[in-house]
Amino acid sequence: MVNVIWVMMAIIGIFFAMAHGTMDEVNEAVFKGAKEAVTISIGMISILVFWLGLMRIAEEAGLLAKLSNLCKPFVRCLFPEVPANHPAMGYIVSNMIANMFGLGNAATPMGIKAMEELKKLNGYKDEASRSMVTFLAINTSSITLIPATVISIRMTYGSAAPGDIIGTTLVASTISTIGAIFIDRYYYWKRVRKGGKRR
Repeated sequence: MVNVIWVMMAIIGIFFAMAHGTMDEVNEAVFKGAKEAVTISIGMISILVFWLGLMRIAEEAGLLAKLSNLCKPFVRCLFPEVPANHPAMGYIVSNMIANMFGLGNAATPMGIKAMEELKKLNGYKDEASRSMVTFLAINTSSITLIPATVISIRMTYGSAAPGDIIGTTLVASTISTIGAIFIDRYYYWKRVRKGGKRR
């Protein structure tokens, strides 16, 4: 569906430009956008390779395992219906750690695998389980300690202090995550009080 929307937007934009005689501006914007996309991608590759390399070192040194163990009690509270040794729990923790370091590209595959495992626990039903809703809320807000992707973009565009975003991002992402958890729990208990099943 998203692909159809993008195609329709492109077609409508081209016909609109043709009708108003602004195709030159469209061509210029297309090539300028393509050039900027390559520039941003190269800048992001450098910072992502750096942080992924650090995460690999941390993994080999056992630091990620210790961090995962620290996160597990908190994650168990958020996902009480997921068995402690279930694969979904490992993917959820890995996704959260990757998001903490602002590595959205690395977090996405873990998030997809976590959802697949949660769907298995849900019996492949079309309706999302409590765990799936909670995970989506946390993954969308996600506390970010080091916004590596944003820092990379700021560096690409010549920011004088690309790391200045760290403090504000930490505060904003922490508030958004706490808000997401409270809203998730509010609607869950509201449903329970109305006689819905705990799932």
